[in-house]
Amino acid sequence: MILRIRYLTCLLAIIAAAVPLADAKPRPIQVKVVIVAMFEIGQDTGDQPGELQYWVERDHLDKIYPLPAAYHAARMNSNGEMAILTGQGTAHAAATLMALGLDPRFNFSHAYWLIAGIAGGNPDRISLGSAAWARWVVDGDLGYEIDPREMPPDWTTGYVPLRKARPFEAPVAPLDGQVYKLNAELAQRAYDLTRSIPLADSDALKEIRAHFDGAAAQRPPFVTLGDEISSSTYWHGKLSDTWATEWVGYFTGGQGQFATTAMEDTGTLQSLKYLAQAGRVDWQRILVLRTVSNFDQQPRGMSAADSLAHQRIGTYSAYLPSLEAAYKLGHEVVNALLLHWPDYPARTNAGGLH
Repeated sequence: MILRIRYLTCLLAIIAAAVPLADAKPRPIQVKVVIVAMFEIGQDTGDQPGELQYWVERDHLDKIYPLPAAYHAARMNSNGEMAILTGQGTAHAAATLMALGLDPRFNFSHAYWLIAGIAGGNPDRISLGSAAWARWVVDGDLGYEIDPREMPPDWTTGYVPLRKARPFEAPVAPLDGQVYKLNAELAQRAYDLTRSIPLADSDALKEIRAHFDGAAAQRPPFVTLGDEISSSTYWHGKLSDTWATEWVGYFTGGQGQFATTAMEDTGTLQSLKYLAQAGRVDWQRILVLRTVSNFDQQPRGMSAADSLAHQRIGTYSAYLPSLEAAYKLGHEVVNALLLHWPDYPARTNAGGLH
């Protein structure tokens, strides 16, 4: 009897091992690099491009993963490269990245994140069609504001940091989500890898640049290290540029140098920060690349209002060159990360980019 029980026990064990459990879950997909784009004009392929389209078409991101809780589906290829479209503004970006980062189908623990999109540019620091790798991203929405027509005569702006009584009041006390310091070593390596890559110029761009003042305004397109102010409010004009330059310097203790202005990146970075705290992503593996589709202010001899009336997606003066630059430089970095990615997960310093 005892032998029979033992025999049946062994038989059941063999059967259980041979038959997979019906509710066994597949292993999460290992994602190596995520490209974060912000807007698309129409479809993902085959029409006028936005920030996502070149990545989908040229890197063959043909596998689509629906994300009902996000703005857009994720797209991926067989090499571990993924792209996600956030939608415009910090709220869309934060919600989409959180939905993606918490999706159990994917493993982002060793993934690199490349935020790659177009931007307005500060003509003192960067020119049309140029590109900037950021080390700092500063939020431009959090604050108090009074109409400039009612501000004291000794103020330079009606915009005041939260919990302060006047503009740029010391000591600096940034709130959570106010300023993001990225991995400066990783940004430097991305810059070193791409700094010599030629970017497209044209007679049309030269003509447009000739109407702007600024130390870098008339330079041909180039690659630089430069920092970003991110806000869902699309501001425009020389006076606002002066505010942005001082705002970035204020919140970074003079270490950040304002080069580009964008709309979504503090939302994206806020979600990535919380996902990093939850162990879902690696905060040291984030890159921000912004390429200049337009200057953030009016040309010589034009009012800010008249200039703003011409600022529309798809008609920016360097729209297609800036999209091309974002892909060209970003693709170089993505290729390097994918090529050497097996070496990175074991490292404590996730610098990457040989």
